[in-house]
Amino acid sequence: MKTGILSSILFLLCAMVLFSCQEKTQYFETAGSLHTPYHIKYSYTKALDKEIQEALKGYYHSINPFDSTSIISQVNRNEAVEVDSLFGVVFNKAMEISQKTDGMFDVTCAPLINLWGFGFSKKDSVTPQAIDSIRSFVGYTKVHLQGNRVTKDDPRILLNFSALGDGLSCDVIANLLESKGIENYMVEIGGEVMAKGVNPKGECWRIGINKPTDDPAGLNQELEEIAHLCGKVGLATSGNYRNFYEKGGKKYGHTINPITGYPAEQDILSATIIAPDCTTADGYATSFMALGSEKARELKKRVPEIEYFIIYTDSVGNYKTEHSEGFTQYLANKGR
Repeated sequence: MKTGILSSILFLLCAMVLFSCQEKTQYFETAGSLHTPYHIKYSYTKALDKEIQEALKGYYHSINPFDSTSIISQVNRNEAVEVDSLFGVVFNKAMEISQKTDGMFDVTCAPLINLWGFGFSKKDSVTPQAIDSIRSFVGYTKVHLQGNRVTKDDPRILLNFSALGDGLSCDVIANLLESKGIENYMVEIGGEVMAKGVNPKGECWRIGINKPTDDPAGLNQELEEIAHLCGKVGLATSGNYRNFYEKGGKKYGHTINPITGYPAEQDILSATIIAPDCTTADGYATSFMALGSEKARELKKRVPEIEYFIIYTDSVGNYKTEHSEGFTQYLANKGR
């Protein structure tokens, strides 16, 4: 009898020692700014600032076109460089979205964007001849990934993954956190978000969708809606940080149609996409801006894994909002 009691006591003591030795999890926050501000929250046993910085450095080394030593810069200079796995992931995703959008999403159209200038600042000096000249070497079907090397139909082709960049960086950090077994996190980089689990209050992550305004400085933070992200999803918005121009009493976002080479002049002012990963969400948010609301609705039918919330102007210039049926579950006000 005494032996049994003694064994039970020893078992309880061992259990208490083991429990006390286990590291307790808590929410940490890592914030900073590289090309854009970032905020990362996660529940873990220790801070991961160093690992996060290293992951972001790897991301920049692969696809930062402003770093002359990056892989994409070497590709753009037509050097014999082998691309890494991250480059392969974003390249293949870009080609997939280009195919689904019939070329309205195109990572080779940077020369056209540069021609017009930000906010179409050079619109009075852009000529049809200049557009046609550049269009001759713009097009996603003219660049290919064969094994770990990029080949081009024309050496003047330039790649720029900026339309997917912030979303991809969110996925890079999310994958790092996942590798640590982290179940609750929110990664926000440049306004794009990848989230999983719950916040420190045990609730779904709350992400604001800003009203699109003529606000180049990005000072206006008035919200149109709040999205509740539960489970594991990516969210990206295109249009929030752009300024807009008016023509004929209507507002248009600054978006180039990569097929025509001219401003898209579509009715969508802001497009928010929710997808299984943030790279996908980011790419389709950009695509919606170029497609306009009518073609965007058609695209949704072909890509059922995405959900959308758009802010647009109707035929007489009235401000409207619309969301896909599946987006309803993410709205703070689900009755809307």
